[in-house]
Amino acid sequence: MLKGIAASEGIGIGKVMIIEDSTLEYTPKTVTDTDAELQRFRDAVDTFCEETEQQAEAVKKSAGEKEAEILIGHIYMMKDPGMVGSMEAQITGGQCAEAALEQVCDMFIEAFSSTGDEVTAQRAADVKDIKTAILSILLGVKTVKISEAPAGTVLVAKEVTPSMTAGINKENIVGIVTETGSQTSHSAILARALEIPAVLSVENATTKLSSGEQIIVDGNDGDVITAPNEAQISEYSAKRDAFLREKRELENYRGRRTLSASGEEYELFCNIGTPKDAVKAMNADGEGVGLFRTEFLFMDRNALPTEDEQFEAYKQAALVLKGKGLIIRTLDIGGDKDIPYLGLEKEENPFMGFRAIRYCLRNRDLFKSQIKAILRASAFGDIRIMFPLITAVEELRAGKALVEEAKSDLRASGIDFDENIKVGVMTETAASGVIAHLLAKEADFFSIGTNDLTGYTMAADRGNSDVAYLYSPFQPSVLIMIKRIIECGREAGIPVGMCGEAAANPMMIPLLISFGLTEFSVSAPSVLKVRKNISKWTKEEADKVADAVMNMTTEAEITEYLKGIV
Repeated sequence: MLKGIAASEGIGIGKVMIIEDSTLEYTPKTVTDTDAELQRFRDAVDTFCEETEQQAEAVKKSAGEKEAEILIGHIYMMKDPGMVGSMEAQITGGQCAEAALEQVCDMFIEAFSSTGDEVTAQRAADVKDIKTAILSILLGVKTVKISEAPAGTVLVAKEVTPSMTAGINKENIVGIVTETGSQTSHSAILARALEIPAVLSVENATTKLSSGEQIIVDGNDGDVITAPNEAQISEYSAKRDAFLREKRELENYRGRRTLSASGEEYELFCNIGTPKDAVKAMNADGEGVGLFRTEFLFMDRNALPTEDEQFEAYKQAALVLKGKGLIIRTLDIGGDKDIPYLGLEKEENPFMGFRAIRYCLRNRDLFKSQIKAILRASAFGDIRIMFPLITAVEELRAGKALVEEAKSDLRASGIDFDENIKVGVMTETAASGVIAHLLAKEADFFSIGTNDLTGYTMAADRGNSDVAYLYSPFQPSVLIMIKRIIECGREAGIPVGMCGEAAANPMMIPLLISFGLTEFSVSAPSVLKVRKNISKWTKEEADKVADAVMNMTTEAEITEYLKGIV
């Protein structure tokens, strides 16, 4: 058995198809007819853009618009004057197109990879995908046609790139295994969108597995069972059927209120990154949006979005929600999210540095423009403003003062907005947990971001395998912090939600019910499952579980106990 990261739920039983990297070797040479070489390069880029656009259309149909946007981003990169200009300058200087492309792409790959964070590393994967595609065109190398994979195929590759996904027929692909990737990598996002079981980061998978051999892919536990016997095939076939049956049964929870077994009602919201995601949230039966990550409006472009562009995006999301709650988080950049055109200086420890609310308060024009756009959009729905990474009361006060300043500007211009718009705090640091009682006096709501809260509380980077054992929301210190934040919110009479991944974890749900959480915000595909899991618990039962857990001393003890009762 091989072990990896469980990245996309489900069980796949099928035969291996190894996707090997194409041999893209060439001999660098000096060119004398630079005009002809420039034309050859530009023709290759045009072909790349045309093929990528076709791939994006295919992905849009099979996986959805958000996933197709990854490929559209590749086209934008190759239309970026800075990147292409650097390549063309190399060619004008006498380099062949292949060498110019590779040199510039490798420079970007190194820059994105060296940050040490997971999200920016995905940019490196994007550039690598672009380099491979255009080199293939320049060299006339034909890539493997995944579209021709027969029914019952398990794809095994070093990584599944966005361009590969265009050829996937999800009726024929029953599983995906890769040597790289994480829960948040493109491979994982695309596998989940296609609803194909996937296990990532399986060491040397392409050499340990052979084309044609039968394997089992357990996307629930992160296992790859090699050479399964009849008993294992029977066991996992039953697990697969049970998983699919449960998925169908979840439809019974569509259109229902989110209630515990004892009748307490909760808000069940979705996390989104673009206005189009709001459509997915509503289609998934979400009751609103608990986190709109606005930084995605600032990425994959060469300049800041204008106030009007932001207004249209927020307005569009509000109109889709038709009066349901929409919590918009203000710009959260820095740390693991870099926006090149903003010229953020490289920091030795960016997660502890100049990011999120700290950056925005120092760049008031940018921040005020966003706040005014949010305020203008608030005339079209139930919009709320949330500040990220608040670690001191002064930051919350400064942010609220800027909101009031923006309100005055809009009043003077006769522009409508919600005068009583609520302003809240994303509690995602140990500091915000410690001073939650102070923040609760001045915030209209809290939303707990468990991903960063876990990392900051445990001083553990989730992308660092050496400290991964510490990165768990079930660490006693993290649970104590979550409980405190919720209690401080309740004492102040403000609602408290959770928008981190832990909100959808069935083991966390009884604890959150007991602690008094009022809103769960999860990914769109998780909505019905979370509604079902909440419905299983009475408040009394949840309190008993929480009492037991909060008297335990280790993460292992807690998770073992919770696994036994959910």
